[in-house]
Amino acid sequence: MVTAHPAATVIPLRDKGGNLEVLLIRRNPKLPFQGGAWVFPGGRVEQSDYSVGDDHDLVAAARRAAIRETAEESGLQVITRDLTPVSHWTTPEGLPRHFATWFFATYVGEQTVQIDGYETCDYRWFTPEAALEARQNGEIVLLPPTFISILELSKYRTSEMALEAISQTRTDVFNPCVRPIEGGFCQLYEEDVAYDGGELDAPGVRHRLWALDTGWRYERSAF
Repeated sequence: MVTAHPAATVIPLRDKGGNLEVLLIRRNPKLPFQGGAWVFPGGRVEQSDYSVGDDHDLVAAARRAAIRETAEESGLQVITRDLTPVSHWTTPEGLPRHFATWFFATYVGEQTVQIDGYETCDYRWFTPEAALEARQNGEIVLLPPTFISILELSKYRTSEMALEAISQTRTDVFNPCVRPIEGGFCQLYEEDVAYDGGELDAPGVRHRLWALDTGWRYERSAF
């Protein structure tokens, strides 16, 4: 089993015309990992992200990495106290690179985005609904963590509403298990009845992403 390298990412939010918007940056298509995908700013936790006195505090290091990577990839300046934990995702087994990534959300206001031109080659501000529609229409490529994060944000009209709600809920932990199926794949999460090899149509709790050529659908039972 490959050890997952710690990483961190920031979901930048702003309000425009009374509506919540989220920033997505496009990874350079020439990159070997996730090239061409539209993602949130982020990257690996480096040794320099640890501080003397808390050199074993991985979450603190992840926060520093999130701030550093966001500045490097988008030019946006964020601070630790404004980072609201959203989720933690581990890359499924079998992929060439394996990460355990903390997702944080924050309000960035009207800051100017400056992509680095190397790892990132484009950016766009989207309402959550517009981002999901663009993915469905084949205009942009989203990865499951980005898709589900945006889908959850579509519940809220403003960044204040979104951050307040996120701060009052638990930080979701996703350790995906991927099942190839006809027309795409199904990504299962630990609470799902089929997570440990059960039948997909077995009765019980659902927590999964149906990623099909015809469309993506996130299914989650109340639990």
